[in-house]
Order: sequence, then structure tokens, then C-alpha cells
Amino acid sequence: MRTTRVLAATAVSAAAAAALGLAAPAAVARDGMGANPSNIVVLPAVIARGGQLTVTVDGCPAGGTMTSAAFPQTNLTPINGANQTARGTAVVNQNARPGAYDITVNCSGRTLTRPAAFTVIGGVRGGLGGSTSTGATPTDVAIGGGLVAAAVVGGGLFWMRRRAERRI
Repeated sequence: MRTTRVLAATAVSAAAAAALGLAAPAAVARDGMGANPSNIVVLPAVIARGGQLTVTVDGCPAGGTMTSAAFPQTNLTPINGANQTARGTAVVNQNARPGAYDITVNCSGRTLTRPAAFTVIGGVRGGLGGSTSTGATPTDVAIGGGLVAAAVVGGGLFWMRRRAERRI
């Protein structure tokens, strides 16, 4: 019984050591290859045409570029931080169509695309919108007069009823 426990503990320890041994070379190889762009953050996520977007990318220590169909190619500038972060500001084209847009980041020859990174909203259609005349129309005056008359009659009936109740 005691031998079984010792063998089980040894097997678990060996499995843990093997897992750690296999994971360590992968981590070293990733660090040895340099940083890869990751975690693209776009603020604001919804923007109107002509607005400014701020894009932040982790794993881009030397800076790079960002492109989208909604704005021209823009530079990413490295900023000091633990995640080797770069940041850039782009202005959305005035002729950008409403909808979702992707952003592609290029850092030291490595690219990363974030689909539907931000949404461009359309502008409001201005115009007369129904106020085609100045002042109230005869229909507006008739409706308003009817409502005032109904309020006066209803208030008078209520007042007369309350007055009659006091005499009883």
C-alpha cells in the first residue's frame, strides 16, 4: 500500500516536470523571435465622419503603421510601458460610408488585423422636416381650441359637482 502511494506521487511529479519542460522551450522561442503585435484597442468604437480615432497596439516596441479603408495610412509611435505599446491617431475620411471597418497594423514586418474594429455612423439629414410654414396653421388652431374648450368644460363640471357635494 505504501509502495503504491510512493509510485503515484512519483508519477505525478514526473508528469508535472515533463509538462514544464515542454512548455519552457516554447516560451523561450516566442521571446527570441521578438514581439508580435497584439491587442488592438480602438477608441471610440463608434465615430462620425471626420472624427479622430486613437489606436493602441501592444507588442509593437518600435512603432509601425496602421491602415483602414476609412482613413489613410497613419504612423504608430512607441510609448513607454510594460507591454511594448505603440499608439497612433487617425482622422476618419469625410466620405467614409457608414458601417464597420477593419484595422490592419504593421509592426516590424509583422501584421495583425482586427476585423470590425470600429463603426462609422452616418450624419443626420438636415432640412425642413415638416416645418414648411411659419406660425400655426388653421388646423393647429382648431385642434388647440378644441382641447382648451374640453378642459374648460371638464374643469367647470368638476367644480360644480364638488360645490354641490358641500351643500348636502
